[in-house]
Amino acid sequence: MREQIEGSQAIARAVAACRPEVIAAYPISPQTHIVEALSALVKKGGLEGCEYLNVESEFGAMSACIGASAVGARTYTATASQGLLFMVEAVYNAAGLGLPIVMTVANRAIGAPINIWNDHTDTMSQRDSGWLQLYAETNQEAADLHVQAFRIAEELSIPVMVCMDGFILTHAMEIVDVPDEDQVARFLPPYEPRQVLDPAKPVSIGAMVGPEAYTEVRYLAHHRQKQALELIPRVAADFKEVFGRESGGLVRPYRTEDAETIIVSMGSVLGTIKDVVDERRARGERIGVLGITSFRPFPMDAVREALKGCTRFVNVEKAFSVGLGGIVSSHCRSAVRGMSIENYEVFAGLGGRPITKASLHSLLDDLAAGALEEQTFLDLDRALVDAELAREAASRRSGPTAENIMRDSHARTDAALAHGAPPTDDAPPSPRATGAN
Repeated sequence: MREQIEGSQAIARAVAACRPEVIAAYPISPQTHIVEALSALVKKGGLEGCEYLNVESEFGAMSACIGASAVGARTYTATASQGLLFMVEAVYNAAGLGLPIVMTVANRAIGAPINIWNDHTDTMSQRDSGWLQLYAETNQEAADLHVQAFRIAEELSIPVMVCMDGFILTHAMEIVDVPDEDQVARFLPPYEPRQVLDPAKPVSIGAMVGPEAYTEVRYLAHHRQKQALELIPRVAADFKEVFGRESGGLVRPYRTEDAETIIVSMGSVLGTIKDVVDERRARGERIGVLGITSFRPFPMDAVREALKGCTRFVNVEKAFSVGLGGIVSSHCRSAVRGMSIENYEVFAGLGGRPITKASLHSLLDDLAAGALEEQTFLDLDRALVDAELAREAASRRSGPTAENIMRDSHARTDAALAHGAPPTDDAPPSPRATGAN
């Protein structure tokens, strides 16, 4: 049923419709509303047959999920940012054991410095953990992806992260057609685990594996990810048949058929990028967008097919590999290896900085003029950076970088106000950045 609802509440109800048997959760912004809503459903009897575990940490949450999944229970949890990092050992264990746990990650920046706003640094840090990673553009897609995630996870016996932008999606109020239990029951078969710990037939899992077998174990984990490349589109097609709408899949092209320039990105920023593309199309520019839904496994063939006709592509990324650069862009370059296609890396939205239409138009103007650098930090305040570099050059005891930057920024704002100048605020993002219609 379509209704105006907060993103987190829609996710909670979509997860509940999948009838999880164990939910283990520890609160951390911006995913807390999801597990709070699920807790309330369990307490009120709205989710029968589900055990809700209040654990003492994120590590405890994933550890409890591993135990529950290992005995054959459909299992769910959610986390974000530092919470994801705290459970990392167990995150790798869940994948290594082949347990079909579904986890929401409400994407949030990682400290230090402390930052509670959105970027993709947290899940990008776990890209090699063995979990599938699916990124939602809108709250509708986020709700739909959770339903698909349980089916994908359980068919392959592999854990799945559904990644949605913290606050931008989790706290946005918009119209969502929340999957109901009857629809989900037609789409999601009863859980039949591939492996079950049974006291009547005791075995060990997670045992020591030496060099004689470890390579084969890791290869099979990679093989299951490759299988997911075929399964994810099939599940999306089945979902459309039952629910009547397209959602999920590997990639989502937009106006790319004749595009000379294609912007590649993931998550909620795709809405704003599409608005910019529409405006530049109206000027006669041949430009399109490629949204990537499945980052793990990475859809090399689908990306290659989508980009093969363009002259250049620009990756707009909400995370980067410190000391190297683009993460998604490096994957895209691998996909088009051997083709003469220019590639540009643009890092944007870090720590929740707004990615505005004005900034995107500016970078595309630079691209058209041949002035865009191959690696660009969108809206980087060069004056603040240069001031800190000068401070470090002048004194070995220059102090903590983050605090110095904040102090300089506040001092500049105070000086502007003292001279009667209004503070500068970035324009708000496009409504379509949160999936609003």
